[in-house]
Parts: sequence; C-alpha cells; structure tokens
Amino acid sequence: MSSKIRVTIWNEFRHEKHMPEVQALYPDGMHATIASYLAKDAEIEVTLAALDDPEQGLPDEVLNNTDVLLWWGHCAHHEVRDDIVAKIQQRVYQGKMGLVVLHSGHHSKVFRSVVGTTGNLSWGREQKEIVWCVNPAHPIAAGIPDHFCLELEELYAEPFAVQPDELVFTAWFEDGYIMRNGMVFNRGYGKVFYFQPGHESCPSYHNEYVERIINNGVHYVKPNAFGFDIPEGAPCVHPHKVTDEFAK
Repeated sequence: MSSKIRVTIWNEFRHEKHMPEVQALYPDGMHATIASYLAKDAEIEVTLAALDDPEQGLPDEVLNNTDVLLWWGHCAHHEVRDDIVAKIQQRVYQGKMGLVVLHSGHHSKVFRSVVGTTGNLSWGREQKEIVWCVNPAHPIAAGIPDHFCLELEELYAEPFAVQPDELVFTAWFEDGYIMRNGMVFNRGYGKVFYFQPGHESCPSYHNEYVERIINNGVHYVKPNAFGFDIPEGAPCVHPHKVTDEFAK
C-alpha cells in the first residue's frame, strides 16, 4: 500500500455542466470542491474521475491504485457499466478499497451492489437540516459538535431500506422528518460510509463540518494493513499446515 491514502473522487459531473445554479456553487464540479479540502490533508493523495471520462473514469489502472473511492451519482445511475460495478464490489469485499457514498449515491448501482439493498428512501423539498452526532466516540465524529445546521439541503427521510453496522449521525428536517444520515457498513473485509448531505443545488460541500466528516470517513474506511494475504474464493486448507508450522 502507498504511504498515502490514494483517494479517487468519482462524480457524474453532469449537473454542473447543464444547470447554472449548480455551476455557480461548484464551477469545477462537486468532486473538485471535495478534492480541494481533502488535498490539504498531507496523508491523502487525490485523483478526480467522472462519468464522461474514458472508461467512465475508472479503468483498471485507476481502480487498482485506489485505497478509498468516493461516489456521487444522481441522474445517470443506469449509465454506469455493470463490469465496473462488479470490480468495485470485489475490491471492497476483499479489503483492497474502502467506499464513501454521498447523497443520491444511495440509489447508485455501486451502493446497492456493495451494501446489498434497494437503496430506497423517502425524499422531499429543499429545507433546513440539523445533523445530530449520535456516536461522538466514533472516529468519523472526531471534531464534530453535538449538532450543526445546514440552512438548505434536500430532504431525505426514513424509512431508508438499510440496516447499518454503525450509526454515527442522524438528521432532523424542517418538515419534521428524520433520517439516519451517517452510517457505516462492514462488507467482506471492507468498509462503506454513507453520508446524506450534498444535493447538487445546495452548498453543503462548502460546510466545514461536512468537509471534516468526509475527511474522517476517508481515514476510517481505508484498507487495513493485512498481516497476511487474503485469498480470493474458498481455498482448500492443508489439514496439517497449522500443526506443521507450530512444530518448527
């Protein structure tokens, strides 16, 4: 593994090209905005990727050199190639790559495939959101206050068809709805962090606490430094291998 956490930020990068209100908030794309603050972390090395790039931004060379993949998708989930999704799933399951899924990525092929869910949830108008930290001892919550406010964010609400292994944040919305909006899933030997804020026409990725949470998430889901090789498949184990090793 590299001495730095190699992070690839994948973004559809469609809204920023065609919607003036989104371009005003994120002129170089949401992925570039996220990259601008992750790059300030000396332990992180950032690569940008987008749907319209060659090989949809994720050729084998990029995937095989990614420790943590950040995913933002919305209007073009169906365009993402199934073979790329399968490669991402296997890298996460094998503990070779962590995954951070943002906002409407809950309905992406990647999230649904890796987590094993429909990704269905309730949603509504843009409004005030209060993010509550419900697990302050969790590493992803480091430096985050007990709550913070996003003046404008798209309503995502329960029921959300997931059962996380760890819950870090929940949200309350102005219309009275609630959501488990920051959660971790353990899949195979890998970790997935889902975080809800980040609607394209809202300035959430300029919020200092959202920035800190994403940075913390990258560090938390990065691959472990395994002390032995994790084989693929279900290899046959020699019945005397362990006893023979101890006998030496």
